[in-house]
Amino acid sequence: MPGPLDGFRILEVSELISAPLGVMMLAEQGAEVIKVEPPRHGDEARQLANYRNGMAGLYLTSNHEKRSIGI
Repeated sequence: MPGPLDGFRILEVSELISAPLGVMMLAEQGAEVIKVEPPRHGDEARQLANYRNGMAGLYLTSNHEKRSIGI
């Protein structure tokens, strides 16, 4: 079922918590989100505590429904 933001494309260039969580809400409403990350290590939230397979739970939670690219 399409959301109210279906057809919108958002380029996210933020890290850690606040902005990724806000943009996550836009993605949940149907927007296509492309997250831009540093190429070597990615978003710093990937390395926070309690991580598995190279990604922290916080990172996985705030970045679902997003595509990412390293630039």
